[in-house]
Amino acid sequence: MSSLKGLQLIPSVEVEHHKVENYEELESKLEFSPLLYSSLERHLSSNLLNSSRDNKVQFMSDILLGYSPLSQRIRTQKQNEYRQRIISNYQPLHSMLYTMKATNFFVPSFIKAISENSVESFRKIICEPYPGVLSFEMLQPRFCEMLLEEVENFEKWVHETKFRIMRPNAMSKFGAVLDDFGLQNMLQKFMEDFILPISRVAFTEVGGSTLDSHHGFVVEYGMDKGVDLGLHVDDAEVTLNVCLGKHFTGGDLFFQGVRCEKHMNTETRPEEVFNYPHVAGRAILHCGRHRHGARATTSGRRTNLLIWCRSSVFREMRKYQTDFSSWCAECKRDKEEGMLQKLATLKISAVSSL
Repeated sequence: MSSLKGLQLIPSVEVEHHKVENYEELESKLEFSPLLYSSLERHLSSNLLNSSRDNKVQFMSDILLGYSPLSQRIRTQKQNEYRQRIISNYQPLHSMLYTMKATNFFVPSFIKAISENSVESFRKIICEPYPGVLSFEMLQPRFCEMLLEEVENFEKWVHETKFRIMRPNAMSKFGAVLDDFGLQNMLQKFMEDFILPISRVAFTEVGGSTLDSHHGFVVEYGMDKGVDLGLHVDDAEVTLNVCLGKHFTGGDLFFQGVRCEKHMNTETRPEEVFNYPHVAGRAILHCGRHRHGARATTSGRRTNLLIWCRSSVFREMRKYQTDFSSWCAECKRDKEEGMLQKLATLKISAVSSL
């Protein structure tokens, strides 16, 4: 665990006055995205924070390499080359989507809550219909329309050029990765400035305060596309899911309990089952390890924006843990049962000694 000595889970006050390095000019020499280095720098300890950029790059690279095997790095390099080919040829339909401007994206109530950045301001806009599932008004209708149009324009370009695109993940055969056609920087800022403040308060125990990278995409459901999605967990610490529209019926999300890797396939307790109906423009935020799926979309077409938010710090620290009782329901049950058994044994011993 020597590598962890240079990291701190919660950024210190010193970071607030520290100007984070710009690593973009080193992009050709870096193993990972410059944005990832800038995000991770906020969690360096004081002695590293004030060291040279070269020292910080070396330290952070060692951390990142620890959870990213060679095969993953080769895949990342190929992915960057693939994205560059798209960006060099694809002509965006709505250029304003590619630069974060909060007033064009979000409803006023959400902007106000984020600007105040307090537990009380978040409580005013967020409801929690089920423990660990947060819901709130987020996106303006016009933004949803433009993003849908941009995705349709990209898919039209793909069809016309016969360009082979990568789908969002192994489960979703219909949709597009937004990072692949130029929206990566915008979505990174989206995560850092507008998801992280809430996540830092609501999902600290699963890395919500140390989010530093993302995977952004849209998925499409309809009778001519995928209609549902089976039970799974996300490759994310925190997931943002926003319905963009259009007209549809069905398609509810269903949840079945938070699990660590060890307990992924354990049985679902009745009290863990929760259904969530989608509403266009309304966001849902939940732990990536919260098992969930999507019921069948019975008519129309539904498209959702998803941002999988990840924390390299949390993933590094998780390597050295075996007990996740602070967030995994089964770990918590195991711990409680172990304590009860121990207490019962002590009582028997006490009675025997009388």
